[in-house]
Amino acid sequence: MSRMPPHIAAITLVIEDYDTALCWYRDCLGFIVKDRDLGGGKRWVTVTPPGGGVALLLGKAADDRQSAAIGSQSGGRVFLFLHTDDFARDHAAMSAAGVQFLEAPRHEPYGVVAVFEDLYGNRWDLLEPA
Repeated sequence: MSRMPPHIAAITLVIEDYDTALCWYRDCLGFIVKDRDLGGGKRWVTVTPPGGGVALLLGKAADDRQSAAIGSQSGGRVFLFLHTDDFARDHAAMSAAGVQFLEAPRHEPYGVVAVFEDLYGNRWDLLEPA
């Protein structure tokens, strides 16, 4: 019997609306969407980069405290890191799809990187590791 060691499978990202968020992640970032109705207005919606990895579980804010966290789950720091094997290709595709980059691409010792924001203002790095 094979054993699966512990690993992070998903990270919850608090959002305002399921459909708006899943469309943005699908159409702007090319993420793969899985959407299951749980009843009572709740859904299990995950978005995953096409190359695999940790899924984002889109969690619709249920109260004022959760709503206040939308777009600032990391206090304004870069929150998520999207790795690519071709920065120029993905930067161009994301820009054409309407993703707002906050800076020009830069070369760092660890790779080529640029910060962008998702539809709620969470900051991400698009990064081609060195």
